Amino acid sequence: MKRFAAFSFILILLAVACAINPVTGRRELALVSEQGEIAMGKETDAEIAREYGYYGDPELAKYVTSIGLALAPHPHRPNLTYHFAVLDTPVVNAFAAPGGYIYVTRGILALMSSESELATVLGHELGHVSARHSVRQMSKMILVQVGLIVGSALSDTFAKIAGVAGIGVQLLFLKFSRDDEREADALGVQYARAGQFNSGEMVAFFSALQRYGDMAGGHSLPGFLSTHPLTSERIQNVKALLSESDVAFPIQRDTYLNRINNIVYGDDPRQGFIESGTFYHPAMRFVFNIPQGWEVQNTPAKVTMAEKNGNAAIVLQAEQSNDDLSAYARTRASKIEGGQIVNEQSDRINGLAAYHETYNIVQQDQDTLRARLSFIRKNGYIYTLTQLSKAIDFNRFDPTFRNIIGSFNELNDSRYLNRQPQHLRVLKADGQRSLKDYLNQSNVKKEIWTHLAIMNELKDAEAVPGRNQLIKIVR
Repeated sequence: MKRFAAFSFILILLAVACAINPVTGRRELALVSEQGEIAMGKETDAEIAREYGYYGDPELAKYVTSIGLALAPHPHRPNLTYHFAVLDTPVVNAFAAPGGYIYVTRGILALMSSESELATVLGHELGHVSARHSVRQMSKMILVQVGLIVGSALSDTFAKIAGVAGIGVQLLFLKFSRDDEREADALGVQYARAGQFNSGEMVAFFSALQRYGDMAGGHSLPGFLSTHPLTSERIQNVKALLSESDVAFPIQRDTYLNRINNIVYGDDPRQGFIESGTFYHPAMRFVFNIPQGWEVQNTPAKVTMAEKNGNAAIVLQAEQSNDDLSAYARTRASKIEGGQIVNEQSDRINGLAAYHETYNIVQQDQDTLRARLSFIRKNGYIYTLTQLSKAIDFNRFDPTFRNIIGSFNELNDSRYLNRQPQHLRVLKADGQRSLKDYLNQSNVKKEIWTHLAIMNELKDAEAVPGRNQLIKIVR
Protein backbone atom coordinates (compact mmCIF):
# COMPACT_ATOMS: atom_id res chain seq x y z
CA MET A 1 0.00 0.00 0.00
CA LYS A 2 2.86 2.40 0.81
CA ARG A 3 4.52 1.72 -2.54
CA PHE A 4 1.18 2.23 -4.32
CA ALA A 5 0.61 5.51 -2.44
CA ALA A 6 4.07 6.77 -3.35
CA PHE A 7 3.59 5.78 -7.00
CA SER A 8 0.21 7.53 -7.06
CA PHE A 9 1.75 10.64 -5.51
CA ILE A 10 4.45 10.69 -8.19
CA LEU A 11 1.80 10.44 -10.93
CA ILE A 12 -0.08 13.37 -9.40
CA LEU A 13 3.12 15.43 -9.25
CA LEU A 14 3.87 14.66 -12.87
CA ALA A 15 0.35 15.62 -13.88
CA VAL A 16 0.25 19.02 -12.19
CA ALA A 17 3.86 20.16 -11.82
CA CYS A 18 4.71 21.53 -15.22
CA ALA A 19 5.87 25.02 -16.13
CA ILE A 20 6.82 27.00 -19.22
CA ASN A 21 10.57 27.13 -19.81
CA PRO A 22 11.47 30.85 -20.19
CA VAL A 23 14.03 30.10 -22.91
CA THR A 24 12.33 27.47 -25.06
CA GLY A 25 8.68 28.29 -24.36
CA ARG A 26 7.99 24.57 -23.89
CA ARG A 27 6.23 22.97 -20.94
CA GLU A 28 8.50 20.88 -18.71
CA LEU A 29 8.63 19.20 -15.30
CA ALA A 30 9.07 21.72 -12.48
CA LEU A 31 8.25 20.62 -8.95
CA VAL A 32 9.61 23.90 -7.55
CA SER A 33 7.86 27.23 -8.10
CA GLU A 34 9.83 30.37 -8.87
CA GLN A 35 9.16 31.62 -5.33
CA GLY A 36 10.40 28.29 -3.98
CA GLU A 37 13.44 28.48 -6.23
CA ILE A 38 14.33 31.96 -4.93
CA ALA A 39 13.87 30.85 -1.31
CA MET A 40 16.07 27.82 -1.91
CA GLY A 41 18.66 30.09 -3.53
CA LYS A 42 18.85 32.22 -0.39
CA GLU A 43 19.24 29.13 1.76
CA THR A 44 21.85 27.68 -0.57
CA ASP A 45 23.77 30.95 -0.58
CA ALA A 46 23.99 30.86 3.22
CA GLU A 47 25.17 27.24 3.04
CA ILE A 48 27.82 28.07 0.46
CA ALA A 49 29.10 31.05 2.45
CA ARG A 50 29.35 28.89 5.57
CA GLU A 51 30.90 25.89 3.83
CA TYR A 52 33.35 27.56 1.43
CA GLY A 53 33.61 31.22 2.46
CA TYR A 54 33.70 34.38 0.37
CA TYR A 55 37.03 35.76 -0.79
CA GLY A 56 38.03 38.67 1.43
CA ASP A 57 38.58 41.35 -1.21
CA PRO A 58 35.56 43.71 -1.38
CA GLU A 59 36.91 45.58 -4.41
CA LEU A 60 37.32 42.38 -6.42
CA ALA A 61 33.81 41.30 -5.40
CA LYS A 62 32.43 44.66 -6.58
CA TYR A 63 34.25 44.28 -9.89
CA VAL A 64 32.86 40.79 -10.56
CA THR A 65 29.39 42.02 -9.58
CA SER A 66 29.69 44.98 -11.96
CA ILE A 67 30.38 42.61 -14.89
CA GLY A 68 27.49 40.40 -13.82
CA LEU A 69 25.09 43.32 -13.52
CA ALA A 70 26.08 44.51 -17.01
CA LEU A 71 24.71 41.17 -18.23
CA ALA A 72 21.72 40.96 -15.86
CA PRO A 73 19.21 42.90 -18.04
CA HIS A 74 19.64 40.45 -20.92
CA PRO A 75 18.75 36.92 -19.59
CA HIS A 76 15.30 35.47 -20.26
CA ARG A 77 14.35 35.95 -16.61
CA PRO A 78 14.94 39.71 -16.05
CA ASN A 79 12.53 39.71 -13.10
CA LEU A 80 15.04 37.81 -10.94
CA THR A 81 17.43 39.70 -8.69
CA TYR A 82 20.87 38.35 -9.57
CA HIS A 83 23.67 37.96 -7.03
CA PHE A 84 27.36 37.45 -7.81
CA ALA A 85 30.08 36.33 -5.41
CA VAL A 86 33.72 35.17 -5.34
CA LEU A 87 34.46 32.05 -3.28
CA ASP A 88 37.73 31.69 -1.40
CA THR A 89 38.96 28.46 -2.96
CA PRO A 90 41.72 27.64 -5.47
CA VAL A 91 39.44 25.19 -7.29
CA VAL A 92 38.77 26.30 -10.87
CA ASN A 93 34.99 26.53 -11.03
CA ALA A 94 31.93 28.69 -11.65
CA PHE A 95 28.35 27.65 -10.97
CA ALA A 96 24.81 28.87 -10.40
CA ALA A 97 22.52 28.14 -7.48
CA PRO A 98 18.72 28.31 -7.87
CA GLY A 99 17.06 31.70 -8.03
CA GLY A 100 19.86 33.76 -9.60
CA TYR A 101 22.90 33.21 -7.36
CA ILE A 102 26.10 33.05 -9.44
CA TYR A 103 29.53 32.12 -8.08
CA VAL A 104 33.08 32.17 -9.38
CA THR A 105 36.10 30.96 -7.43
CA ARG A 106 39.34 32.84 -7.03
CA GLY A 107 40.90 29.85 -8.81
CA ILE A 108 38.91 30.48 -11.98
CA LEU A 109 39.59 34.22 -11.80
CA ALA A 110 43.32 33.46 -11.73
CA LEU A 111 42.97 31.25 -14.82
CA MET A 112 41.08 33.80 -16.90
CA SER A 113 42.82 36.68 -18.67
CA SER A 114 40.22 39.21 -19.78
CA GLU A 115 37.04 40.98 -18.78
CA SER A 116 35.18 39.47 -21.73
CA GLU A 117 36.30 35.99 -20.67
CA LEU A 118 34.75 36.60 -17.25
CA ALA A 119 31.59 37.94 -18.91
CA THR A 120 31.13 34.82 -21.06
CA VAL A 121 31.57 32.54 -18.03
CA LEU A 122 29.03 34.56 -16.03
CA GLY A 123 26.76 34.55 -19.10
CA HIS A 124 27.01 30.77 -19.29
CA GLU A 125 25.90 30.46 -15.67
CA LEU A 126 23.10 32.97 -16.23
CA GLY A 127 22.04 30.66 -19.08
CA HIS A 128 21.67 27.77 -16.64
CA VAL A 129 19.47 30.00 -14.45
CA SER A 130 17.37 31.28 -17.36
CA ALA A 131 16.69 27.78 -18.68
CA ARG A 132 15.96 26.54 -15.11
CA HIS A 133 18.42 23.68 -15.49
CA SER A 134 19.02 23.39 -11.74
CA VAL A 135 15.26 23.36 -11.10
CA ARG A 136 14.93 20.47 -13.55
CA GLN A 137 17.71 18.63 -11.71
CA MET A 138 16.05 19.39 -8.39
CA SER A 139 12.71 18.08 -9.61
CA LYS A 140 14.35 14.80 -10.60
CA MET A 141 15.98 14.56 -7.18
CA ILE A 142 12.63 15.10 -5.47
CA LEU A 143 11.07 12.29 -7.50
CA VAL A 144 13.93 9.97 -6.60
CA GLN A 145 13.63 10.85 -2.92
CA VAL A 146 9.87 10.23 -2.92
CA GLY A 147 10.57 6.73 -4.21
CA LEU A 148 13.35 6.15 -1.68
CA ILE A 149 11.15 7.12 1.25
CA VAL A 150 9.16 3.95 0.69
CA GLY A 151 11.92 1.77 -0.70
CA SER A 152 14.59 2.11 1.95
CA ALA A 153 13.47 4.49 4.74
CA LEU A 154 17.15 5.26 5.32
CA SER A 155 17.64 7.49 8.34
CA ASP A 156 19.34 10.82 7.64
CA THR A 157 20.93 10.82 11.09
CA PHE A 158 24.36 9.96 9.74
CA ALA A 159 24.27 12.93 7.35
CA LYS A 160 23.10 15.29 10.09
CA ILE A 161 25.78 14.50 12.63
CA ALA A 162 28.49 14.45 9.94
CA GLY A 163 27.57 17.93 8.77
CA VAL A 164 26.76 16.90 5.21
CA ALA A 165 25.52 19.81 3.10
CA GLY A 166 21.83 20.20 2.34
CA ILE A 167 20.07 19.65 -0.97
CA GLY A 168 20.99 23.12 -2.23
CA VAL A 169 24.74 22.52 -2.12
CA GLN A 170 24.25 18.95 -3.37
CA LEU A 171 22.91 20.45 -6.61
CA LEU A 172 26.28 22.08 -7.24
CA PHE A 173 27.83 18.62 -7.58
CA LEU A 174 25.40 17.41 -10.26
CA LYS A 175 26.46 17.32 -13.89
CA PHE A 176 24.25 19.03 -16.42
CA SER A 177 23.33 17.14 -19.58
CA ARG A 178 25.11 17.80 -22.86
CA ASP A 179 22.00 19.56 -24.13
CA ASP A 180 21.94 21.76 -21.04
CA GLU A 181 25.60 22.71 -21.54
CA ARG A 182 25.13 23.49 -25.21
CA GLU A 183 22.12 25.63 -24.37
CA ALA A 184 24.02 27.48 -21.62
CA ASP A 185 26.95 28.05 -24.01
CA ALA A 186 24.65 29.57 -26.63
CA LEU A 187 22.93 31.75 -24.04
CA GLY A 188 26.30 32.84 -22.64
CA VAL A 189 27.35 34.02 -26.10
CA GLN A 190 24.00 35.78 -26.55
CA TYR A 191 24.11 37.54 -23.17
CA ALA A 192 27.76 38.59 -23.57
CA ARG A 193 26.94 39.98 -27.03
CA ALA A 194 24.00 41.96 -25.61
CA GLY A 195 26.28 43.35 -22.90
CA GLN A 196 28.84 44.37 -25.57
CA PHE A 197 31.53 41.96 -24.46
CA ASN A 198 33.70 39.94 -26.84
CA SER A 199 31.96 36.54 -26.99
CA GLY A 200 34.98 34.95 -28.67
CA GLU A 201 36.62 34.84 -25.27
CA MET A 202 34.43 31.87 -24.39
CA VAL A 203 36.55 29.87 -26.84
CA ALA A 204 39.72 31.20 -25.19
CA PHE A 205 38.44 30.12 -21.78
CA PHE A 206 37.41 26.64 -22.92
CA SER A 207 40.74 26.15 -24.69
CA ALA A 208 42.69 27.15 -21.58
CA LEU A 209 40.49 24.91 -19.45
CA GLN A 210 41.16 21.92 -21.69
CA ARG A 211 44.90 22.45 -21.28
CA TYR A 212 44.67 23.16 -17.56
CA GLY A 213 42.53 20.15 -16.68
CA ASP A 214 40.16 19.73 -13.75
CA MET A 215 42.12 21.25 -10.87
CA ALA A 216 39.76 20.27 -8.06
CA GLY A 217 42.61 18.39 -6.38
CA GLY A 218 41.68 17.13 -2.92
CA HIS A 219 39.10 19.86 -2.34
CA SER A 220 35.46 19.19 -1.55
CA LEU A 221 34.22 21.59 -4.22
CA PRO A 222 34.36 19.97 -7.68
CA GLY A 223 36.22 21.59 -10.55
CA PHE A 224 34.61 23.09 -13.65
CA LEU A 225 35.17 19.98 -15.77
CA SER A 226 33.54 17.82 -13.10
CA THR A 227 30.25 19.71 -13.18
CA HIS A 228 30.44 21.15 -16.72
CA PRO A 229 31.99 18.36 -18.83
CA LEU A 230 33.80 19.94 -21.78
CA THR A 231 34.07 18.49 -25.29
CA SER A 232 35.77 19.70 -28.46
CA GLU A 233 32.28 19.67 -30.01
CA ARG A 234 31.20 22.41 -27.57
CA ILE A 235 34.14 24.57 -28.62
CA GLN A 236 33.24 24.13 -32.29
CA ASN A 237 29.60 24.91 -31.55
CA VAL A 238 30.58 28.16 -29.83
CA LYS A 239 32.81 29.14 -32.75
CA ALA A 240 29.87 28.61 -35.11
CA LEU A 241 27.75 30.99 -33.02
CA LEU A 242 30.21 33.87 -33.31
CA SER A 243 30.02 36.70 -35.80
CA GLU A 244 32.47 39.41 -36.82
CA SER A 245 30.60 41.91 -34.66
CA ASP A 246 30.96 39.63 -31.61
CA VAL A 247 34.76 39.53 -31.80
CA ALA A 248 35.00 43.23 -32.63
CA PHE A 249 34.22 44.22 -29.05
CA PRO A 250 37.31 44.93 -26.89
CA ILE A 251 38.33 42.12 -24.54
CA GLN A 252 39.72 44.45 -21.83
CA ARG A 253 42.71 42.24 -21.00
CA ASP A 254 44.83 44.78 -19.10
CA THR A 255 41.86 46.09 -17.12
CA TYR A 256 41.04 42.58 -15.96
CA LEU A 257 44.63 41.59 -15.12
CA ASN A 258 45.15 44.70 -13.04
CA ARG A 259 41.97 43.87 -11.12
CA ILE A 260 43.16 40.37 -10.17
CA ASN A 261 46.71 41.50 -9.35
CA ASN A 262 47.66 40.19 -5.88
CA ILE A 263 44.85 37.60 -5.71
CA VAL A 264 45.73 34.59 -3.52
CA TYR A 265 47.01 31.72 -5.64
CA GLY A 266 46.63 28.08 -4.63
CA ASP A 267 45.80 26.85 -1.13
CA ASP A 268 45.83 29.44 1.63
CA PRO A 269 47.84 27.94 4.52
CA ARG A 270 46.22 30.37 6.96
CA GLN A 271 43.03 28.31 6.57
CA GLY A 272 44.78 25.06 7.45
CA PHE A 273 47.37 22.79 5.84
CA ILE A 274 48.86 19.32 6.22
CA GLU A 275 52.56 18.69 6.65
CA SER A 276 54.25 15.39 7.61
CA GLY A 277 51.02 13.78 8.80
CA THR A 278 49.90 16.74 10.90
CA PHE A 279 47.13 19.29 10.30
CA TYR A 280 47.98 22.87 11.26
CA HIS A 281 45.49 25.75 11.42
CA PRO A 282 47.37 29.04 11.94
CA ALA A 283 44.30 31.31 12.02
CA MET A 284 42.58 29.36 14.82
CA ARG A 285 45.85 28.14 16.34
CA PHE A 286 45.20 24.41 16.65
CA VAL A 287 46.99 21.26 15.53
CA PHE A 288 46.22 17.52 15.42
CA ASN A 289 47.47 14.30 13.82
CA ILE A 290 46.16 12.88 10.54
CA PRO A 291 45.93 9.05 10.28
CA GLN A 292 48.15 7.62 7.56
CA GLY A 293 46.20 6.86 4.38
CA TRP A 294 43.08 8.78 5.40
CA GLU A 295 41.57 11.30 3.01
CA VAL A 296 41.16 14.87 4.25
CA GLN A 297 38.89 17.67 3.06
CA ASN A 298 39.24 21.11 4.58
CA THR A 299 36.66 23.89 4.24
CA PRO A 300 35.99 26.97 6.41
CA ALA A 301 33.10 25.08 8.02
CA LYS A 302 34.81 21.80 8.93
CA VAL A 303 37.66 19.37 8.48
CA THR A 304 36.55 15.91 7.37
CA MET A 305 38.84 12.87 7.63
CA ALA A 306 37.73 9.55 6.19
CA GLU A 307 39.29 6.09 6.15
CA LYS A 308 40.18 5.16 2.57
CA ASN A 309 37.27 2.69 2.24
CA GLY A 310 34.79 5.07 3.83
CA ASN A 311 34.14 2.82 6.84
CA ALA A 312 35.08 5.42 9.44
CA ALA A 313 35.29 9.20 9.61
CA ILE A 314 36.01 12.10 11.91
CA VAL A 315 34.48 15.53 11.39
CA LEU A 316 35.92 18.56 13.21
CA GLN A 317 33.76 21.67 13.61
CA ALA A 318 34.12 24.76 15.80
CA GLU A 319 31.61 27.17 17.29
CA GLN A 320 32.00 30.19 19.54
CA SER A 321 30.33 29.34 22.83
CA ASN A 322 30.70 29.95 26.56
CA ASP A 323 28.30 27.11 27.44
CA ASP A 324 29.23 24.45 29.94
CA LEU A 325 30.62 21.52 27.95
CA SER A 326 28.08 19.03 29.28
CA ALA A 327 25.18 21.41 28.52
CA TYR A 328 26.58 22.02 25.03
CA ALA A 329 26.88 18.25 24.55
CA ARG A 330 23.24 17.73 25.53
CA THR A 331 22.13 20.33 22.96
CA ARG A 332 24.11 18.61 20.23
CA ALA A 333 22.86 15.18 21.30
CA SER A 334 19.23 16.31 21.09
CA LYS A 335 19.65 16.61 17.31
CA ILE A 336 20.68 12.98 16.89
CA GLU A 337 17.72 10.84 15.84
CA GLY A 338 17.58 7.42 17.44
CA GLY A 339 20.61 8.13 19.63
CA GLN A 340 21.05 5.79 22.59
CA ILE A 341 23.76 6.94 24.98
CA VAL A 342 26.48 4.37 25.72
CA ASN A 343 28.73 6.42 28.01
CA GLU A 344 29.91 9.93 28.84
CA GLN A 345 32.89 11.38 30.66
CA SER A 346 34.81 14.57 31.42
CA ASP A 347 38.46 14.76 30.50
CA ARG A 348 41.45 17.02 29.88
CA ILE A 349 43.38 16.84 26.61
CA ASN A 350 46.76 18.56 26.60
CA GLY A 351 45.51 20.88 29.34
CA LEU A 352 42.23 21.68 27.55
CA ALA A 353 38.85 20.87 29.11
CA ALA A 354 37.07 18.07 27.23
CA TYR A 355 33.82 16.12 27.42
CA HIS A 356 32.92 12.93 25.53
CA GLU A 357 29.57 11.29 24.77
CA THR A 358 29.18 8.00 22.89
CA TYR A 359 25.93 6.98 21.20
CA ASN A 360 24.54 4.04 19.33
CA ILE A 361 22.30 5.25 16.52
CA VAL A 362 19.65 2.77 15.45
CA GLN A 363 18.58 3.02 11.81
CA GLN A 364 15.62 1.31 10.22
CA ASP A 365 16.74 -1.46 7.87
CA GLN A 366 20.38 -0.35 8.23
CA ASP A 367 23.36 -1.21 10.43
CA THR A 368 23.50 0.52 13.79
CA LEU A 369 26.00 3.38 13.84
CA ARG A 370 28.18 4.45 16.73
CA ALA A 371 29.22 8.05 17.21
CA ARG A 372 31.46 9.53 19.86
CA LEU A 373 31.29 13.31 20.13
CA SER A 374 34.34 14.83 21.80
CA PHE A 375 33.95 18.47 22.84
CA ILE A 376 37.09 20.49 23.56
CA ARG A 377 37.14 24.09 24.81
CA LYS A 378 39.86 26.43 23.52
CA ASN A 379 40.02 30.22 23.38
CA GLY A 380 36.28 30.95 23.38
CA TYR A 381 35.46 28.12 20.97
CA ILE A 382 34.09 24.63 21.49
CA TYR A 383 35.61 22.19 19.03
CA THR A 384 33.47 19.16 18.27
CA LEU A 385 35.21 16.08 16.89
CA THR A 386 32.60 13.57 15.77
CA GLN A 387 33.91 10.02 15.34
CA LEU A 388 31.72 7.79 13.18
CA SER A 389 31.58 4.17 12.11
CA LYS A 390 29.26 1.19 12.22
CA ALA A 391 28.81 0.03 15.80
CA ILE A 392 30.32 -3.39 15.03
CA ASP A 393 33.47 -1.71 13.65
CA PHE A 394 33.91 1.00 16.28
CA ASN A 395 36.38 -0.87 18.50
CA ARG A 396 38.57 -1.54 15.46
CA PHE A 397 38.83 2.16 14.67
CA ASP A 398 38.84 3.38 18.27
CA PRO A 399 42.67 3.50 18.67
CA THR A 400 42.87 5.74 15.59
CA PHE A 401 40.05 7.92 16.88
CA ARG A 402 41.74 8.29 20.26
CA ASN A 403 45.08 9.15 18.67
CA ILE A 404 43.50 12.01 16.70
CA ILE A 405 41.54 13.34 19.68
CA GLY A 406 44.52 13.04 22.00
CA SER A 407 46.75 14.97 19.61
CA PHE A 408 44.49 18.05 19.48
CA ASN A 409 46.49 20.91 20.95
CA GLU A 410 47.20 24.64 20.94
CA LEU A 411 49.44 25.71 18.03
CA ASN A 412 52.27 27.93 19.25
CA ASP A 413 55.12 27.17 16.84
CA SER A 414 55.90 30.30 14.80
CA ARG A 415 57.17 28.14 11.91
CA TYR A 416 53.57 27.14 11.26
CA LEU A 417 51.73 30.17 12.63
CA ASN A 418 53.42 32.56 10.20
CA ARG A 419 52.77 30.65 6.96
CA GLN A 420 51.58 32.99 4.21
CA PRO A 421 49.88 32.19 0.88
CA GLN A 422 51.30 32.84 -2.54
CA HIS A 423 49.83 35.64 -4.60
CA LEU A 424 49.40 36.24 -8.30
CA ARG A 425 51.50 39.21 -9.41
CA VAL A 426 51.05 41.03 -12.71
CA LEU A 427 54.19 42.31 -14.47
CA LYS A 428 54.84 44.12 -17.74
CA ALA A 429 57.04 42.03 -20.07
CA ASP A 430 60.02 43.60 -21.84
CA GLY A 431 59.61 41.57 -25.04
CA GLN A 432 63.02 39.93 -24.65
CA ARG A 433 62.84 37.57 -21.70
CA SER A 434 60.84 34.34 -21.69
CA LEU A 435 58.19 33.49 -19.11
CA LYS A 436 60.71 30.99 -17.74
CA ASP A 437 63.14 33.85 -17.03
CA TYR A 438 60.54 35.71 -14.99
CA LEU A 439 59.56 32.55 -13.10
CA ASN A 440 63.18 31.71 -12.31
CA GLN A 441 63.77 35.24 -11.09
CA SER A 442 60.81 34.93 -8.70
CA ASN A 443 61.80 31.41 -7.51
CA VAL A 444 58.51 29.93 -8.72
CA LYS A 445 58.39 26.16 -8.31
CA LYS A 446 58.87 24.35 -11.62
CA GLU A 447 55.84 22.10 -11.08
CA ILE A 448 53.51 25.06 -11.74
CA TRP A 449 55.36 26.51 -14.75
CA THR A 450 53.06 24.75 -17.21
CA HIS A 451 49.99 26.04 -15.38
CA LEU A 452 51.34 29.58 -15.47
CA ALA A 453 52.09 29.30 -19.19
CA ILE A 454 48.44 28.32 -19.78
CA MET A 455 47.26 31.11 -17.50
CA ASN A 456 49.26 33.53 -19.63
CA GLU A 457 47.91 32.11 -22.90
CA LEU A 458 51.41 31.01 -23.90
CA LYS A 459 52.48 27.75 -25.53
CA ASP A 460 54.95 26.96 -22.74
CA ALA A 461 57.32 28.60 -20.27
CA GLU A 462 59.95 29.04 -23.00
CA ALA A 463 57.66 31.44 -24.90
CA VAL A 464 58.56 35.15 -24.93
CA PRO A 465 55.62 37.46 -24.07
CA GLY A 466 55.29 40.55 -26.24
CA ARG A 467 56.74 43.90 -25.25
CA ASN A 468 54.52 45.64 -22.62
CA GLN A 469 52.29 42.56 -22.40
CA LEU A 470 51.01 42.01 -18.87
CA ILE A 471 51.90 38.57 -17.53
CA LYS A 472 51.00 36.61 -14.40
CA ILE A 473 53.65 35.18 -12.09
CA VAL A 474 53.46 33.87 -8.52
CA ARG A 475 55.23 35.25 -5.47
